[in-house]
Amino acid sequence: MAASDIGIDLGTASILVYAKGKGIVLKEPSVVAYDKDSNKIRAVGEEARQMIGRTPGNIVAVRPLRQGVISDFEVTEKMLKYFISKAIGKRAFRKPRISICAPSGITEVEKKAVEEATYQAGAREVSIIEEPIAAAIGAGIDITKPFGNMIVDIGGGTTDVAAISLGGTVVSTSIKVAGDNFDEAIMRYVRKMHNLMIGERTAEDIKIQIGTVYSLPEPKSMEVKGRDTITGLPKSITVTSEEIREALKDAATQIMETIHSILEKTPPELAADVAERGIVLTGGGALLGGLEQLIEEETGINTVVAEEPALAVAIGTGQYMELMSKMNEK
Repeated sequence: MAASDIGIDLGTASILVYAKGKGIVLKEPSVVAYDKDSNKIRAVGEEARQMIGRTPGNIVAVRPLRQGVISDFEVTEKMLKYFISKAIGKRAFRKPRISICAPSGITEVEKKAVEEATYQAGAREVSIIEEPIAAAIGAGIDITKPFGNMIVDIGGGTTDVAAISLGGTVVSTSIKVAGDNFDEAIMRYVRKMHNLMIGERTAEDIKIQIGTVYSLPEPKSMEVKGRDTITGLPKSITVTSEEIREALKDAATQIMETIHSILEKTPPELAADVAERGIVLTGGGALLGGLEQLIEEETGINTVVAEEPALAVAIGTGQYMELMSKMNEK
């Protein structure tokens, strides 16, 4: 793997770039702000995220990926270009080899779109890796061995659940319920119960501060500001972690059902391995409070959150190339 090789976790919520020998060189939200009139890009990443919900008429802040799929091709391409040149620097004389990550349920058409956007953004060679495999490598699992491992990767737009063995997925599925759905559920709940309109960013803050899917021994609470739906004026209320648990119940149930269905489809030998080795949680959504306890209680299988779960996919994508070349040498 030459020095100009990079791995990209093209996420719905954030983009991470892993460069060989340097580790994670870039982690920014996948948001682009552009001027509608001149079609020029005004800001990308963190700077653009600050603008969500606060832009004047001619500037739009968009997330070009929705639920793990490219919804705006041109903008995605420009965003990739920006992040790639930022990661490898302007002076790189060779085009990089890029391995990029896609959700396991991706269709051929969507795969082509990701490849095309990466080539347009300046790649010499593109390889697409299934997300659960990358997540497993990043979580430190040796995927080349003939043992079953179960990965639950909860990102911003999709949750991937897979049983993995010998460097490939045996059974896997991808559902479009993940971090963004948690945020939306919180927004809906606060609006319904407290007549308060809150934005995406506030909902995300609530999720990070007091979000949980399992009853806490000591409930937490936080103050939330938004717009009263009745008077139309700004107001602030206090929400508790117990309320948020109620809000997230449906999304959590859908993820649990997916884990169940994959366990049912897993061949018995691999299922025995999973029962012994446990379930590994990766992705930013794995940081949601009480998730491992909930999965453990529902499945009876020991569940652990990977170290630095949000970085696992990007690290795995970067290391995948090295692993594959090792496997091919044997």
